[in-house]
Amino acid sequence: MAKPKTFFVCNDCGAESPQWFGKCPACGTYNSLEEQITIQSSADVPSRGGVSSWQSTQTNSKSHAKPAKARASLTFDQITDRQIARWESGYEELDRVLGGGIVPGSMVLIGGDPGIGKSTLLLQVSNQLAQKYRILYVTGEESGQQVKLRASRLGVSKNVSVVNEENVTVVDTTLPIDPDSIGADLYVLPETDLEEILREIDSLKPNVAVIDSIQTVFFPALTSAPGSVAQVRECTAALMKVAKHEDVTMLIVGHVTKEGAIAGPKVLEHLVDTVLYFEGDRFASHRLLRTVKNRFGATHEIGIFEMVAEGLREVSNPSELFLGNRDDPAPGTAIVVACEGTRPIVVELQALVSPTSYPSPRRAGTGVDYNRLVQILAVLEKRVGIPMSKLDSYVASAGGLNVEEPAVDLGIAIAIVASFRDRIVDPGTVLIGEVGLGGQVRSVSQMELRLKEAAKLGFTRAIVPKGTKFPDLNIEILPVSKVIDAIIAAIPHQELTNDDLEPDEDD
Repeated sequence: MAKPKTFFVCNDCGAESPQWFGKCPACGTYNSLEEQITIQSSADVPSRGGVSSWQSTQTNSKSHAKPAKARASLTFDQITDRQIARWESGYEELDRVLGGGIVPGSMVLIGGDPGIGKSTLLLQVSNQLAQKYRILYVTGEESGQQVKLRASRLGVSKNVSVVNEENVTVVDTTLPIDPDSIGADLYVLPETDLEEILREIDSLKPNVAVIDSIQTVFFPALTSAPGSVAQVRECTAALMKVAKHEDVTMLIVGHVTKEGAIAGPKVLEHLVDTVLYFEGDRFASHRLLRTVKNRFGATHEIGIFEMVAEGLREVSNPSELFLGNRDDPAPGTAIVVACEGTRPIVVELQALVSPTSYPSPRRAGTGVDYNRLVQILAVLEKRVGIPMSKLDSYVASAGGLNVEEPAVDLGIAIAIVASFRDRIVDPGTVLIGEVGLGGQVRSVSQMELRLKEAAKLGFTRAIVPKGTKFPDLNIEILPVSKVIDAIIAAIPHQELTNDDLEPDEDD
């Protein structure tokens, strides 16, 4: 019997080390190395007549050998072109994030916090795909009865088959099924053994396989616990091999660590084709599906869903979700147009400044980049003359949407100034621009998309950087070059009237 081999694997980056360290040599994380034991069998050891004998043969006969001819490698001209038809998932927001639909034979990883809605989304998508394709839903965290109970709550068709040893159906084709058989091709497999899952995939021949979740699947040949880096790596690699060779689309759920990253991030993200993050505040109803990696489409796209009693529902017009009440504006608010990928979203920014009672003023930002907020406060004090070093500053985005791109800098600055002067910014004005350290307003990308979205929602004015090209839209364009010019244009001078000069009951 071969001697067991012991090594240590980092839970964060997956790096291997021959001995234990308190700090990972690769990523620098403390207390992240775990012991792994593998038994090297004789089948794993290369034969003596393998690579070494080939090298010796080449060395001895290098003067008489002819140049080797490539057998497996091909040129681009020898590779046949094949148009890949994407599958519609039934949800336009998910298709947008994936780059136009699900690519057959691809591997998609979906991560997110517990309870955010990953299983709900995949069960709804499986039900939609089951109208045309054969779907296998592998659940390692719930029983078949629990999945069926959740499916009935979400309104999924009643024709859901729970796979066991008695009712396994062997199918010899992977072609799409008759569209009239709605919901009849959604099979549920409560299993965590990788060998049983692969055997079921080989027997059922599904078009799409959903693995919920990859941290519960284990390979019996490994001695490490399920969810460890070694188990996740081997199970994902085996599923990827099946996906590429058998042309089976894999949708995999990945848990998220307390730092907000997918457990075993480097291991999983390097293996799969697409990485999606499901984000959102559990106290809010909306959920954001964000793409981080996509081999078949653009990255940094987002899809927006809303959690209702019947599950997740698409939000077709997200700008209305992140806009406040325009009929009753309040001091210290400004409207900006942020771009997430190719999607423009109109967001309301709220600011509050007040005299500080501490030696060092407080700065807090919700949904905005903290470093950019501090930078804008310094610009306002140095270039505009507002004593921000004596004021507490709080900035938040409506709805909790993270808007961290430089195009919202001008909106943050105007909202802070409006709160300081207790003025109301014109509710029909949007602000777009990056604020430089010299107080200048710099141009941003995708200006045409931003202005079209603002015009579609009924905004009448747009304060934008000077020197950029503007499309011919039904909206007034006010180009500015300095922050002070944007303040003058955005916050109108409010003169006192006779009603303001009349004393009230207390005065």
